Amino acid sequence: MSIEEFLEEWNNASPYVHVQTSGSTGAPKPMLVEKQRMLASARITCDFLGLKSGDTALLCMSLDYIAGKMMVVRSLERGLKLIIVPPSGHPLAVANSPLSFAAMVPLQVYNSLQVPEERERLMQIRHLIIGGGAIDDVMAQQLKSFPNAVWSTYGMTETLSHIALRRLSGPEASDWYTPFPSVSISLSDEDCLVIDAPAVCSERLVTNDIATLAPDGGFRILGRKDNVICSGGIKIQPEEIERKLRSSLRVPYLITHRPDDKFGQIVVLLTEGSVDEAREVCERLLPKYHQPRAYQHVDQIPLTETGKIARKQAQLIASNIWEK
Repeated sequence: MSIEEFLEEWNNASPYVHVQTSGSTGAPKPMLVEKQRMLASARITCDFLGLKSGDTALLCMSLDYIAGKMMVVRSLERGLKLIIVPPSGHPLAVANSPLSFAAMVPLQVYNSLQVPEERERLMQIRHLIIGGGAIDDVMAQQLKSFPNAVWSTYGMTETLSHIALRRLSGPEASDWYTPFPSVSISLSDEDCLVIDAPAVCSERLVTNDIATLAPDGGFRILGRKDNVICSGGIKIQPEEIERKLRSSLRVPYLITHRPDDKFGQIVVLLTEGSVDEAREVCERLLPKYHQPRAYQHVDQIPLTETGKIARKQAQLIASNIWEK
């Protein structure tokens, strides 16, 4: 979708806008969302970050998804000067104006960090929010020294982008997300995060994200309920295993599973690198009952269009039933 097409839809008589989910846990799904709730979400973010009319904002993500659409809506709501560049892995290669605000996916940030000129431009952004995928420990460490505010976002299409942020840079860097003032959170009986955000979502939302809550109202995500692997009666959270391996496995990898007659499911590690190296690292760092029982080399870890891990596709690859 082009900016002209989105603005035409935004300015028509309908109170709704069409969006689609990212497809990280299955096929993307179309949704209708209310324009007034998108404006409310934009207002909440701009207020939290202290953005004001005339500030510059960068649009470098696809307008097919909520993240891109919300950058436009924030600009409309707050009177921001929107700088538009085509979606790519190196948005700061062409966006060289001073920026008050930008939103990127981790891959765009990673690529920008590798090029000195782009890294310098990244450091100059007053508020950088990163969403759409996990931020690994190496990237987090690089961003911690940034002079301006860098944030990891928590949200989804159903909440019209993020409802909480956690600081990645400076002395306020944290593993815990802070919900916006208008958002209430709790846990379900299965320890999944429950979101009450009436300004942006008409219904209480029970997520599939297993979380833990802090006394001050913050929360931390441990992984997704639908990603849990049950192997021989032991429940294993793949995201937790991936976090433990990040400091030692430098090539792209992920933890998934496949069916097994004896254990029900077995843990499988997919890697773009050496299977032998991955096995050595896992045997050294992981408890025996968390170690993969199978290792598989792949040319590329499967990702969605928005750069998230495509877990369903990974399961099919591990089960040797994926067809390109």
